[in-house]
Amino acid sequence: MAKTAIVTGSARGIGKAIATKLAGEGFNIIIIDACPIENSEETAAEIAKLGVKTKAYKCNVTDSEEVNKVVEEVNSEFGSVDVLVNNAGITRDGLFVRMKEEDFDLVIAVNLKGTYNFTRAVAPIMMKQRSGRIVSISSIVGIQGNAGQANYSASKAGVIGLTKSVARELASRGVTANAIAPGYVETPMTAVLSDKVKEAMLEAIPMKRYGQPEDIANAVSFLVSDQASYITGQVLSVDGGMHM
Repeated sequence: MAKTAIVTGSARGIGKAIATKLAGEGFNIIIIDACPIENSEETAAEIAKLGVKTKAYKCNVTDSEEVNKVVEEVNSEFGSVDVLVNNAGITRDGLFVRMKEEDFDLVIAVNLKGTYNFTRAVAPIMMKQRSGRIVSISSIVGIQGNAGQANYSASKAGVIGLTKSVARELASRGVTANAIAPGYVETPMTAVLSDKVKEAMLEAIPMKRYGQPEDIANAVSFLVSDQASYITGQVLSVDGGMHM
């Protein structure tokens, strides 16, 4: 029976690249996104052409009841939940002293609480199966911080702490939990940045190129594979050498 992977924030960008990569390796794919369901269904239809079973859900990752319902439906319909990729994330950038409380709270809610909600929902299933892979997308700024991104940095640092704790708790049940910390990746989220900001970002990358969504997808592919069965509680930086 084919394994099933849930990928949050997967209607486009890095999440779509991850979902497509895993589908190419034979995983059934669950598309989770807060965007209009038509967008997610379009992505699911594209991925289904790779010969796997797909399903799209419009889901607010901050709503635990909604998350639990989706995971229960997936487990019932697909027979297992073998992989969870926590990719859903947002930014609300601004200098710390001017940052609105609602912008801080929203970023923490989506990026960190959303990761908690989905991880909490799949954990009992994976523990019962005595197998599972959880990969959460953190960020280089969760490791080293970034001016103007106190909320985002805090949320992504929290994802790392959550990942390490979950890894310790679930290891004896055959479940691994790891994080990936991307550097600057070309996505719709970064496309809106000014040329000046983009040039400064490029200057900070030793490899002198931006990452591509596929670079992150390749790392996820490894961490959910059998080759990574003895790796847990780790943070893999995929950043062109920015953080060494």
